[in-house]
Amino acid sequence: MGKNIKENLRFMAGSLLRPLRRGRKGQAMTELVLLFPMFLIIFFLTSQIFALLVLVQKLEIGSYYAARRWQLESHLSADHMTWDDNSLLPDIKKNVSRYLGFDNQVVRDFLGLSSLDIKVVRTQVWNIVTVTVGTKRTSTGTKLLCKFPKQAVCTSPYGAACMSGHDYICGGGRQLQVIKYVPNRDRPVQFVLPGIK
Repeated sequence: MGKNIKENLRFMAGSLLRPLRRGRKGQAMTELVLLFPMFLIIFFLTSQIFALLVLVQKLEIGSYYAARRWQLESHLSADHMTWDDNSLLPDIKKNVSRYLGFDNQVVRDFLGLSSLDIKVVRTQVWNIVTVTVGTKRTSTGTKLLCKFPKQAVCTSPYGAACMSGHDYICGGGRQLQVIKYVPNRDRPVQFVLPGIK
């Protein structure tokens, strides 16, 4: 029985390779001709959605880093606020921009990054750290999504989220913003005797 299987396999391999041995050109497969362009279209659309998801996650992590570092290294005293604004905040911004991918052109293009802004608002109890990332128009791979008007795409049951997503993908130039509230201090304050500075 094993001999018959081997003979059948040899016969099938010989019949498949016979046209190639005679010098005939190979025939294109239907799957390759018809399905490969569809695969590329789906791949480009999926990569743009994946880029948006990656950007949102990186922005969330970068904003956590900025808020936590501001919380631990900023000063309560007005004597040191100039150092916080002129040294600490630019260093935080530099590290967050490096993490998000502003220094790498390939990552910058893939995520559609255009600008970064970090602002800190001090209040009595909370520091409000706002990280804003500006994006540019996504690549041309999404023109298929933007062929139809958003009123036709975002019909019921889709709502405002669909409209906003359509504006983001087709319009570009949108801003993503994350706001973190951190208390003034989360480290023990050094004990200072009254009257001694």
